[in-house]
Amino acid sequence: MLKILKEYFDFCNREDRHKFHLAVILGVFRAMFSALRITAVAVVVQGLIEGQLTSRHLWLSFGIMAVSVLGQIMVTLKTTMLQCEAGYHSCCNKRIEIAEHLRYLPMGFFNRNSLGAITNVTTNTMESLADVAARIVMVTTQGILTTSVIAVFVLAFDWRIGLVLVAGILLFLLFNSRMQKATVPLASRKHNADEDLVSQVIEYVQGIAEVKNYSMTDSRAKKLDAAINEKRDTDTAVEFTVMPWVTIQNITTKLTGMVMSILALKFYFDGTMPLLYCIMMMISAFMVFESLEAMGSFSALLRTVHVAVTKTKEIMDMPPMDIDGADITPARRDIELKNVDFSYDRKKIIDNVSLTIPEKTTTAFVGPSGGGKTTLCHLMARFWDVQGGQVLLGGRNVKDYSFDSLMKNFSFVFQNVYLFEDTIANNIRFGEPGASMDRVIEAAKKARCHDFIMALPEGYQTVIGEGGASLSGGEKQRISIARAIMKNAPVIILDEATANVDPESETELTAAIEELTKEKTIIMIAHRLKTVRNADQIFVIDNGKIAQHGTHDELIRKNGIYKTFVEGRQEAASWKIA
Repeated sequence: MLKILKEYFDFCNREDRHKFHLAVILGVFRAMFSALRITAVAVVVQGLIEGQLTSRHLWLSFGIMAVSVLGQIMVTLKTTMLQCEAGYHSCCNKRIEIAEHLRYLPMGFFNRNSLGAITNVTTNTMESLADVAARIVMVTTQGILTTSVIAVFVLAFDWRIGLVLVAGILLFLLFNSRMQKATVPLASRKHNADEDLVSQVIEYVQGIAEVKNYSMTDSRAKKLDAAINEKRDTDTAVEFTVMPWVTIQNITTKLTGMVMSILALKFYFDGTMPLLYCIMMMISAFMVFESLEAMGSFSALLRTVHVAVTKTKEIMDMPPMDIDGADITPARRDIELKNVDFSYDRKKIIDNVSLTIPEKTTTAFVGPSGGGKTTLCHLMARFWDVQGGQVLLGGRNVKDYSFDSLMKNFSFVFQNVYLFEDTIANNIRFGEPGASMDRVIEAAKKARCHDFIMALPEGYQTVIGEGGASLSGGEKQRISIARAIMKNAPVIILDEATANVDPESETELTAAIEELTKEKTIIMIAHRLKTVRNADQIFVIDNGKIAQHGTHDELIRKNGIYKTFVEGRQEAASWKIA
């Protein structure tokens, strides 16, 4: 128990950790104020025993009780505020830390880890820590402190009763420890169930169109139902596992209290304990376990806190790329790869590739799917770090650049565009939030999207759905190009930018791309002949290697992948419906 509490305190940042420590110190005073109730009762009992109960005894007892109650209220208020602030602030700060950490993780991390896992840590896990952890820490620490103070009080008055109390506390802690161990596998199962449920919900909602299109509603719903049922079964199993131990703990405290009371009476009748002490011991016997029982019930959730902290640390412990480079503005934007190797896990994707892309030229990558074209482009922009060789921008290794200064040199237009649930204007100015409306409109006009934007109900202030769901593929592509024009980076990477666009949008999209790529270094991944034939150089990538290199005219005269590619496209273009 104490180990998990320490783990949680260490997990918090310094400011929040200090708040927790202050709350624990104040908890000692709260426990002392709580123990004053015994003294208040003792004053009245003493008066009764002596047969001289006066208003003085009553007022003194009332005063002590008032100090006890008011002191507890004030200290409890302060400790609750401190612990809630520390709990919620620490989780808020951790969310920000995770977001910043994810920013500098290699893209391979996101391929190996599902969206549900990351979403679960940043939402459910952090929410669990924010809502549960502070309450658990408050009740658990207060239970320990109050019990300790009263135990010291009892030992000071009668060591025999004190030893019985200590034995009862140790027995309670033994059962609590067993409960903690019993919840170890269930805590991980609970987290996995939460994670799987989030993953299944996201997948079901995002893929609902495909699910309905292929009449797979029943089968996909079964996967979601299975995740929901597992979540229900896990939560039920946790409760069924915990409740017997909580019951045993409560029985232990009640029996210990009974034994203390019986012994106190025995010692009184034996003449070895004054009546006042006997009554105080009997009162203490049941007061001491008040906080301990509450602690026992809440401590069952400590294992959940441990798993939540562990899962968060797993993300935070993922080694980020070395981003502590210099803020460099290169004099030129030529790109060179020297003997570059790269693998996903153990699968070789790029194998000893060397190439040069001169500044302000157009380079095309073509080749079979899975050959490594996209990976090469991502290595240039340092989405991943190479495992062998070097990537140079302007003659400097990309690792010499700080991440932000490196990314200023690149703009991407991907095949699958993601737009945020915000206004069209804010989506265009995404990389430059302070840009004026005039600049937004200028970029939109260059990207050939001004006209369709103005036709929308609220023009540039129209809020589009998440992912740009309310726009067509061509419209989303042109907005992404407007965003790239706004950024005005010197190197443009086009990853199948026109692959999924309808013929009606292609003319506008092509014009938008021409506007974007003026006087820039262009790197394109494409399968369309007319897209690549005018490139200054073409690299044919196959199985992670450069299979062929040259211009369109040079490559078309050679037997190889490129010629086969061109002939296949020409044959497909000549197909007609009779």
